Amino acid sequence: MTTHALTLYNSLTRRLEPFAPIDPANVGLYSCGPTVYNYAHIGNLRAYVFTDTLSRTLTWKGFGLTHIVNITDVGHLTSDADAGDDKMEAAARASGQDIWAIARHYTEAFKRNLIDLHIRTPTRFPLATDHIAEMIAFAEAIAPEHCYRLEDGLYFDTSTVPDYGRLAWSNDDAGESRIDPVAGKRHPQDFAIWRTSAPGEMRQMEWDSPWGRGAPGWHLECSVMSQKYLGPQFDIHTGGIDHREIHHPNEIAQNQARCGCADTGANLWMHNNFLVERSGKMSKSGGKFTTLQTLIDRGFHPLAYRLMCLQAQYRSELEFSWDNLAAATTRLKRLALTVQALRDRAASSDPAKPAADTVRTLLAGYRDRTRHRGMRTTSRRRAPCRSSTNCSRTSGCRPPTDSARWPISMRCWDSISQPCAARICASGRPRPRSTPQPSTNALPSAAPRGLRRTSRGRTRSATTSPTPGSR
Repeated sequence: MTTHALTLYNSLTRRLEPFAPIDPANVGLYSCGPTVYNYAHIGNLRAYVFTDTLSRTLTWKGFGLTHIVNITDVGHLTSDADAGDDKMEAAARASGQDIWAIARHYTEAFKRNLIDLHIRTPTRFPLATDHIAEMIAFAEAIAPEHCYRLEDGLYFDTSTVPDYGRLAWSNDDAGESRIDPVAGKRHPQDFAIWRTSAPGEMRQMEWDSPWGRGAPGWHLECSVMSQKYLGPQFDIHTGGIDHREIHHPNEIAQNQARCGCADTGANLWMHNNFLVERSGKMSKSGGKFTTLQTLIDRGFHPLAYRLMCLQAQYRSELEFSWDNLAAATTRLKRLALTVQALRDRAASSDPAKPAADTVRTLLAGYRDRTRHRGMRTTSRRRAPCRSSTNCSRTSGCRPPTDSARWPISMRCWDSISQPCAARICASGRPRPRSTPQPSTNALPSAAPRGLRRTSRGRTRSATTSPTPGSR
């Protein structure tokens, strides 16, 4: 912990603000989670690298933390408008599988991605479908003054709350250009609180409500779950920058309607920018995208992707390329070997001096020397381990999943000053999972081809670059 003040950027005010928690012993952090109709692509995962960095920073500063990441397993439509199919229902029809099984499969795949990236498990992963009764009760409470009925459901009237669209810095129709018109809506920005099933429509997920049998609107779940687990006003709400334009303004409107005040629900709103490739934003609905397992199958360690994300400011776009990922892999190895060398020197230093102070002193010396010698200090090779699991030099290593799968062993560095640092005991290519995640819009199938290694040890892509679709 340090005594320096923590300053965070608030998307609501568009400025840096000193962080003043409501309760320093229990900071409330809510992060919008995935819609589990398909695998999370690496662009989705950038958001959780950011929130993990934020949560580790809060912990390092000495704050207690309650971190909620919701799982959207109902309600998210195929467009930003109140039109189109529920993504979960569409995935179930396309695959011919049970919608509940699809949700479970992709939820577990998402959690495995977080483990591979050394992202700490949040306090809770609440499911939207476990909170239907609370959503109906919330909607009943705000409906008399803030909602109106249409043939296809219950809609929120955005003119009934103050400063709608303030988060997006938009208070006119131009700011909602991503929303398609729905017949009967009073304003283009109005959104569905509850969507009733059409006559003759067969859905796998639907519930009875005062407005007819149907399903909740997407925005409702976040208001309900954040207030249930963190209270009506909490500290920080995070999400992707695409949520800043529609989803989070709608969530704020619901929160204001429920409390009858101008409070937004969170004191700070923080948004990470997109991961892009040269042809555009990386997304899923187009059917082709790049998953974390794609990187693993091509021989890259997941922490190389994490390091690549950390090399860009979270509010800036980050371009993904295989060259950038390879460069991050090199930096990861150098960092890991340097940390191990410092640990070895610290262990042989004055035993009366705290190890953390010793390592900080050595790091300062390394920084001075590397100004004149480039990265030679950190790039010297160590003799590799001859074991694919743990050996005498890897005692205490904690691989991200299992050491048989990962020739590169890692362990956390919480005892020094930064949240986590890597330790590489042997170089090599990670072994693919027995059931790899594909980079296509389907349930598990054959893994994509990887990289082939040239005689000089360099890698050459045997596939094309990732292709974006829509989220």
